[in-house]
Amino acid sequence: MKPFKLFTAISILLLMISCKDGEDNYDATGSFEATEVIVSSQANGTVLEFNLNEGDQLQKGQLVGIIDSTQLYLHKMSILSNAKGVIAQQPDINAQTAALRDQINSLKREKERVERLVSANAANQKQLDDIVSQLEVLESQLSAQTSTLQKSIAHITAQSSSLEIQIAQLDDQLEKTRIVSPISGTVLNKYIEVGELATMGTPLFKVADTGVMYLRAYVTNDQLAMIKLNDLVTVSVDDGKRGMKSYKGTIKWISEKSEFTPKTIQTKNERANLVYALRIAVPNDGFLKIGMYGEVKFK
Repeated sequence: MKPFKLFTAISILLLMISCKDGEDNYDATGSFEATEVIVSSQANGTVLEFNLNEGDQLQKGQLVGIIDSTQLYLHKMSILSNAKGVIAQQPDINAQTAALRDQINSLKREKERVERLVSANAANQKQLDDIVSQLEVLESQLSAQTSTLQKSIAHITAQSSSLEIQIAQLDDQLEKTRIVSPISGTVLNKYIEVGELATMGTPLFKVADTGVMYLRAYVTNDQLAMIKLNDLVTVSVDDGKRGMKSYKGTIKWISEKSEFTPKTIQTKNERANLVYALRIAVPNDGFLKIGMYGEVKFK
């Protein structure tokens, strides 16, 4: 009996020592989260293609689906046709005033000839005055015609610019019928299927950037003096083989306000009522998952 009692006593002592050592294995605990983006539809129409499933890895800008854009395309073609018609109406000032300018130039040459004749007393002043009067009338007509044509050009240019803006707006709307991933990451949820009607604001899928995970942990007021932004810390997670897997992490955010300790979180001082939240960035090798439990050692 005595050897058995001695063995039992030693086992209990070792267990107590193990538990005591375990108390110092972490300074804070928390769970992992990631930057999540819910991608919503930016167009109205039937979903024609949607090539993704939960768990898929996406790259930023990757095309994953198409929303029907037939009506938008036809509208654009109609406006392009109108734009061509408007441009075709634009007058050519030089061509349309060429006849008047030729008359004016011819009359100016005649005026110079008559002036020489008047100087030589070979023509009377009335002939010259008549030519000057005709020249003034033609120049006035040229000025009026040029002004009218310029106003017409300005009006047509304004119409053309308005149509170009409409075309640009339609190009933007057409671009938004392409469903693309705004970030690189993992698809968490898929909310719509091919054949369903999407309207602006309809959630399509949720993607998370899991390349860098964030451990949201909590510390007591006493622990705040131990840490600061950009400190390097050690983050440990269960490796699934009764051991721990360690990562290097960086403190990226510390809350300025205290809060009551979440029920699911353990702190160094379990009796602490108020704690401060912090986010620790941890590069992910693919093992870390959203919601996974993690422990932090500051020093």
